[in-house]
Amino acid sequence: MRGVRALTRFVRINGCTSPRPGILAIFALMLAVTLAAPAARAQFAPSFQISAPYAILMDFASGTVLYEKKADTPWPPASLAKLMTMEIVFNEIKRGDLKLDEELVVSANAWRKGGAPSRGSSMFASVHSKVKVADLIQGVIVQSGNDACIVFAEALAGNEDLFARLMSERARELGLTSADFRNSTGLYDADQTISVRDLAKLAAHLIRTYPEFFPYYSQREFTWNKIRQLNRNPLLDMNIGADGMKTGFTKESGYGLVGTAVQNGQRLIVVVNGVHDQKLRGEEAKKLLEWGFRNFEARLLFQEGATVTEARVFGGERGHVPLVGAGAIHLLTPRSAGDKILVRVYYTGPLRAPIKKGAESGRLKVFRGDRIVLEQPLYAGADVGQGSLVQRAIDATSETAIGWVRSAMSSVLKR
Repeated sequence: MRGVRALTRFVRINGCTSPRPGILAIFALMLAVTLAAPAARAQFAPSFQISAPYAILMDFASGTVLYEKKADTPWPPASLAKLMTMEIVFNEIKRGDLKLDEELVVSANAWRKGGAPSRGSSMFASVHSKVKVADLIQGVIVQSGNDACIVFAEALAGNEDLFARLMSERARELGLTSADFRNSTGLYDADQTISVRDLAKLAAHLIRTYPEFFPYYSQREFTWNKIRQLNRNPLLDMNIGADGMKTGFTKESGYGLVGTAVQNGQRLIVVVNGVHDQKLRGEEAKKLLEWGFRNFEARLLFQEGATVTEARVFGGERGHVPLVGAGAIHLLTPRSAGDKILVRVYYTGPLRAPIKKGAESGRLKVFRGDRIVLEQPLYAGADVGQGSLVQRAIDATSETAIGWVRSAMSSVLKR
């Protein structure tokens, strides 16, 4: 495999097996990589701890997870759910189905359930008034207005229940497997949960996909109906390069925060949830960010356009296709110690021709110990046309023979 040979300067092959047709996530390549670094070896983040019960720190550019604590445990998100509400809104605007200057009506339900009478987070929009989409966005993001969320839900889906279904469906499309939404506001519902890992992924998606709307998350204040409210994100005032995203609180979920900051061109995303104290929420998030910026640096795994591995092809004019990343693939690693990692490539194979260059065809996963610290899609690096009738017959015969051998070996092993 050309990609493997090109990496022999710092890669040792532990094992490689052929893919089996029709089975998802088949192990295709496993590489043991030791990244050069000074003398001693150290385990990943051996002594660093925070008190937040649920937390994660992620590098935005590479998706590398630098720290995690119960990161896959679903937990009520409180107002952090509004990140998903805004994803739906931003997507509607991007598709041209909603305009920034379009006016939406504040229904009696939105006013009563999320406005002044509710005594919760509100932008204090007047009942039956019309509010521009651009102002409602600021009402949600800066003021955490429940009334603004319900206005969006009713306008885009008819009612909040249907909108919550849209949120859950969209979350699944984005790969947020732990997410389950019951309302647009984040008001407590025992069945409304999401993990901090998926919240970090959602934040990264929002930053990457809707850069034109991201500045709303760093807006310090917004005034509506003559009521001035400040952004609740404590990180914005901590002089650490923070420029978003969202806070949340209910008595059942505790205090949560999704934050992001940039230092020296590097963006990190932090999520903490279930914290028992409002001030501690900000302190824990800041502590994580400062630790990440201080202790990690990006290192190159694969150059842009480099072949990570080659996947077998069934019925094609060629027997293999290179798998490549969307660009250069980097991994954030500790500055002070060598870092042993395991790189695996998964795909459903053999891939069936024809294959179009750029088609998503596999996934790269990087493990530190038993934890996945980086996961990225891989794409076909070339077009592969359909092979001749003779070639397809040869491939079919080959796959049948391989299947027989595997079945025989499996039978022997079971004995």
